[in-house]
Order: sequence, then C-alpha cells, then structure tokens
Amino acid sequence: MPLTRLDCTKCDRTYAPGVVLNLCAACNAPLFARYDLERAARTLRPEALASRERSMWRYHEVMPVEDPAQRLSLGEGWTPLLSAPRLGAHLGMKRVWVKDESGNPTGSFKARGLSAAVTMAKVLGAKAVCLPSAGNAGSALGAYAARGGLEAHVFVPRDIASLFLMETRAYGAHVETVDGLITDAGRICAGLAKEHGWYECATLKEPFRVEGKKTMGYELAEQLGWTLPDVILYPTGGGTGLIGMWKAFEEMEAMGLIGSKRPRMVAVQAEGCAPIVKAHAEGKPDAPMWPGATTHAHGLRVPKALGDFLILRAVKESRGTAVAVTEAEIIQGVKDACSAEGLFVAPEGGACVAALRKLLAAGQVTPEESVVVFNTGTGFKYVENMAPLW
Repeated sequence: MPLTRLDCTKCDRTYAPGVVLNLCAACNAPLFARYDLERAARTLRPEALASRERSMWRYHEVMPVEDPAQRLSLGEGWTPLLSAPRLGAHLGMKRVWVKDESGNPTGSFKARGLSAAVTMAKVLGAKAVCLPSAGNAGSALGAYAARGGLEAHVFVPRDIASLFLMETRAYGAHVETVDGLITDAGRICAGLAKEHGWYECATLKEPFRVEGKKTMGYELAEQLGWTLPDVILYPTGGGTGLIGMWKAFEEMEAMGLIGSKRPRMVAVQAEGCAPIVKAHAEGKPDAPMWPGATTHAHGLRVPKALGDFLILRAVKESRGTAVAVTEAEIIQGVKDACSAEGLFVAPEGGACVAALRKLLAAGQVTPEESVVVFNTGTGFKYVENMAPLW
C-alpha cells in the first residue's frame, strides 16, 4: 500500500493506516493521507502517464489503494479541460478554460471522492456506508456502494430535487429526508452511524474522500503540460475539491512535477450562504455558522464546513480571495456558459462564471491572465431548482 500514515490537519498527531479512522482523536480535525513521495516520484512521471488508464486512478502512486482489483471504479476522472474562447470573449478575457466534471459517473465531481472513500471503506472491512448530502454526493455514494456490494444510507434535506432521490434509491441506497439543511442531515447521520457502526463518508470526516477530489489538481496540471493557471475559481460548499487540489499541488512539487508557482484560489459562494467569504473578508482563520442559509445551488448551501480553516488557509496562502454571487447572477452564469460554449452547467458552475465577471470588473483578475473555471456537475439534475428562476 502506498499510504504511509495519516496526519491531523490541526495538531501534530499522526496515525498508522489500515484501521477505520474518522477525525483526529485529539482535536477532532480532519485527517490527511500521506505517501512516500520519494518512492512515488520514481514512477509517477509524465512519460509514464501517457499509456495509463484515463481515470483518476492513473495517479495510483498517490492514492490510498494501489491494487486495481480493490478499486471500486466506474471510470471517474480524466474529465475534459475545455478551452472556452467564446465565453472568454463574452467576459473580456483571452485565456479561459472550463474543467467540466459533468461527465463523471452520476453526473458530478462527487464520483471522485466517493470512489476513493467507498473503496477504502470496503478495504477496511466496512459493510455499510453513510453520509449527509445536498444531492450529488448521495447518488455517488449509492452508485459506489452498489458497485462494491455495501449497504448505503443517505440523509438529505427534504427540499432537494426529486431526481436526486429517485437516482439514489435506484442504486439501492436507503434515503431519509430531513427537515432543515445539510448540517441537520449530518447530525442525524452521525448519530446513526455511531449507533449502527456504519462507515461515515461525510465531507472530511474520513481521510480518503479528499484523495479522490485532489486528482482534479493532478489532471489540471497534466492537461496544461505540467503548468498551472494564474487563477482557479471553485464553487465552495464543503470545499473538499479546493482543499484537495491545494494538497495535490504540494505533492506534485515534492515529486518534481511542477515548480513552486501556485494559482490564486478563489472560493465561490452564494450570497445567501457565504460563511467563507465573510471569514476571509474579516481575516478570520475559520468561519462561524451561517444563519438562515439559502440558495438554489444546493451544493453551496453549507452553513458550516468542517474544513473551513483548510479552505481559508488555501485561499490565503495562494493570495486568492472568496466571492459571493446572487441567485440572479448564478442563473446568468449558467446561461452564459450555455450560449457561449454549449455547456449546460450546474448552478454551482454558473456561480463561478458569475464570480469571474465580478473579479474582472473589480480588477482582481486581468484580461491577460489564465483562468480555470470549475463546473462541478451537470445542469440537468437541477432543472427543478433552476426553472423558477429561469
């Protein structure tokens, strides 16, 4: 196994791999998987990657499971990095790309994280997995649990789009709707996980979901010829993707795949739920609970992220920023991506297009800079959410 240890992200505590662990026993912070990067660097080379499978597992030296027979995979990852010249021209920019995650299994980037997390749950002997979800994570958990023959339990806010419920139940998952937000669903999920011994796959409550998400950073570098853009805009609810990419850049530099240059990381949120934006503006290391969270981009409706301090740390270290956009701006961002590039993006992707427009207007991004906008899922699953605003 390439995994060497698990490190706490807040204190100095380390743990041996091979046992079920959620948060740090000392301080309750998320754990990061660590690898023998010197060993990994011997084989994880650009020339070797050319002949590897076109999935996130092409980077197996820095993934928690190296044996292909143990992986629960549906072909996740290696999504297109699309040049977006017409969208760029519409916004007044010369070099814009869209990293389009909508082609992943179950239609979103959540497939990456849940492939890794459910794989490790099975490797570690779990029989049942669970998480709270705003929609996409639940369907991904259901799919990978079905792939691995595990029981799945998903807890979702009652007002999520019906397609998510239908899809998740179709995979055989047990779905419970909850009054309130994802934080309320999370409390119920955590209590039942403890009672029944389920493996919790909630955002950053186990060490491996972020490992799947970090592969977006590896792919981005590889697809840009082992360089990185000036700016990355990422829709930020729980923030695992942003955190994972920042971890990936550190690993890649240690292996000599990239230099020390980093993109400015931009956390994009909705005005109705913007705890990271508020904390960043106030220079705080973590974010307080956001009261009355509301947005039709349900992936952004996270009033308190467990990894808020990791998101804020990445934004600060990269000299990036955090931006909030309105519901009308989100919908316009979706329409802009559709009409300019033929991409029916999720509202979270539309939020990033809208945020780029605001950053340009404020002079925080210049027309000459290279920018990657992340679209984290397909817009088709959000028709119920978006239709009233369309």
